[in-house]
Amino acid sequence: MGFLRSLSAGVTGLRNNTTMMDTIGNNVANINTIGFKSSRVLFGALFSQTLRGATGPTNTSGGVDPMQIGLGSSVETIENNFSQGSIESTGNDSDLAIQGTGFFVVKSGGKNLYTRVGSFERDANGNLVMSGIGAVLQGTVANAQGVIPPGASLQDINIDVSRTSAPKATDTVKMSGNLDASAATYVPASAGPPPVAESGGKAMSALTVFDSLGDKHTLTVTLTKDAPVNTWDYAVTDENNATVGTGTLTFNSDGTVATGSPGVIPAITLTNGADPLNITVDFANVTQDQGDATLAPQNINGYGIGTMSGWSVDQNGFITASFTNGQLLKLGQVMLAEFNNPGGLASSGNGLYDISPNSGIASISAPGGNSRSQIVPDSLEQSNVDLSQEFTQMIIAQRGFEANAKVITTSDTILDDLVNLKR
Repeated sequence: MGFLRSLSAGVTGLRNNTTMMDTIGNNVANINTIGFKSSRVLFGALFSQTLRGATGPTNTSGGVDPMQIGLGSSVETIENNFSQGSIESTGNDSDLAIQGTGFFVVKSGGKNLYTRVGSFERDANGNLVMSGIGAVLQGTVANAQGVIPPGASLQDINIDVSRTSAPKATDTVKMSGNLDASAATYVPASAGPPPVAESGGKAMSALTVFDSLGDKHTLTVTLTKDAPVNTWDYAVTDENNATVGTGTLTFNSDGTVATGSPGVIPAITLTNGADPLNITVDFANVTQDQGDATLAPQNINGYGIGTMSGWSVDQNGFITASFTNGQLLKLGQVMLAEFNNPGGLASSGNGLYDISPNSGIASISAPGGNSRSQIVPDSLEQSNVDLSQEFTQMIIAQRGFEANAKVITTSDTILDDLVNLKR
């Protein structure tokens, strides 16, 4: 009967090394699987059969150790290796990778699950979903003004490409340029008689401004040299050449503006249903120095309606849409989950994990903030399988299987010899 223990032990070795090969095979099969985390098998000794118990030392004799025979091995655990995989740039806006220990939160079947797989795409409703799986990426969503409310709960991340950016009426124009300090007093042209040609210091610039409906309007700012020293008059005309605002600028002896800036143009009434234009013209960056006269708008605020031209995700998970009117609007933020023991997560297949009693609860935080992780945009995390290590472990599993098989065949030979003793 003693030889039967070696047979049983050999069988456990075969079974365990087969499990080890199964794990290695799964790792190798997923060497190119995005976000895959490899596993490893840990063996442990089964309980032992005690042939003789231990005895303690006495005054007349020493102690005796126990005599035990092990009965084989068992699979103690198959644990996941959540070490960082290499990150590969893809150039795809919807591809996201995680640098660190966090997990994306996705909703599948009405339940939150967790993944390192960052290959997302937009579905028919504009939701960001895992490619080929459809689990919806979760995060916080901004309001119409691009503000994420404090304490916002997780929601589906949605990219609505039909979204537009509302227009903003122009209310400030900043001018720049130089007025010729040596220019003569301006004299307008006159038909006469006798006819008089236009002469003297003059500079003008056209401005494109927007009303509250996003329509464009053209205004013209004209500066002309006045008789008093260091004095220039300005006039603002509309598209019909009607004067809508006038004023006077005076300059200091160093060529900087002394008075008259900013110039407030009286409200310009429009006929297209938009609110009246209320525009302030800032001449603070206009100088009066010796040289050619130049005048140009340095900055004009306001813009027309814009359609979404693209979107992107930054390393802190903020999703920002860009519009054709040059505006940016925050749509939301991708949030990450952290676990005290990620190795305790239960695999649900397709790179998804669920919490278990030993994983701890998910701690949801913003990338780059309270989280220990950050987003790598336009990239994917590759499998963390180390092929050289897997091949080495494959050799170890193969040799372990062969050795245990040898134990079984040798035990069988001895038992055969035992049976043949009576012949």
